[in-house]
Amino acid sequence: MTATSPPVTTEPGVPVPAKAAGVSPLRRLLNELTRSTSGFIGLCLVVVILLISLVGPLLMGSHVPGDPARAWEAPSGEHWLGLEGSGKDTLHLLVTGGTTVLMVGFLAATITTVIAVAVGSLAGYFGGRFDALMLQVTDIVMTVPQIVLLAVVGAFYKLDSPVLLAVIIGILSWPVLMRSIRAQVLSLKEREFVEAAQLLDVGWVRIVFGEIVPNMASYILINFIIAVTNAIYAMVGLYLLGLAPQKGSNWGIMINDAWTKGAMFNPDAMPYIIAPVTMIVLLQLGLILLTRTLEEILNPRLRDR
Repeated sequence: MTATSPPVTTEPGVPVPAKAAGVSPLRRLLNELTRSTSGFIGLCLVVVILLISLVGPLLMGSHVPGDPARAWEAPSGEHWLGLEGSGKDTLHLLVTGGTTVLMVGFLAATITTVIAVAVGSLAGYFGGRFDALMLQVTDIVMTVPQIVLLAVVGAFYKLDSPVLLAVIIGILSWPVLMRSIRAQVLSLKEREFVEAAQLLDVGWVRIVFGEIVPNMASYILINFIIAVTNAIYAMVGLYLLGLAPQKGSNWGIMINDAWTKGAMFNPDAMPYIIAPVTMIVLLQLGLILLTRTLEEILNPRLRDR
């Protein structure tokens, strides 16, 4: 037993049943995104950066050869963004460096969302001592600034694995979303469909994860995208501050390398620091525009304004 899907509205005040619309919810969502200028721009930015970062390394190869004799060579027809301090092509490093950033961002956001949804849903549904304990734990974690906590963890543990870095960021980022999910569950568990499921005695697992959580799908999706942006900021901040090993290639390492080698004082080396910053800004801008548009589409109160 699940809540009925909200009606599709073609005109203000004229609801049309979802089945009568003749399109799937995903297709309907994409149609709404393309109708919104900001949503379409955000979607295009995210898709283009995903293609560059995921498909680009397959076409260009992961190995980036270098020639120290050509260090900080200016942009040219052969090397569009010039060469960095080791004589490696900046464009090649930019393309191959996006994979790690995206992987850490999405993996950390997934871990954050799973923990927050599971703990917040159970705390809100059961209440009592478990709820009080979880709230106390979240208060403790939230009192410590995340970047400081990550810096301490980075000082004691060798964060040479992007997966390990994503796991740590994800584990430290769930409290805020958990409290929001808990508040949503406190409201939803009083609805008629939850009471009906309780009367049928289908079990708390089915009620929480089969009835309540699906009704928060749009809210969870929006907060997942927000978690991706926060995870990327945290990761790049760690590399920029030198708190993570400078191994491999990603945009955070490029910014740190440009800073430590004084690239900003060399006009020919400016693309090496501007390029990764631009990619991070465009990715974050795309995610923010996408989040705001999705919120307007999926939130009935904002949609009816």
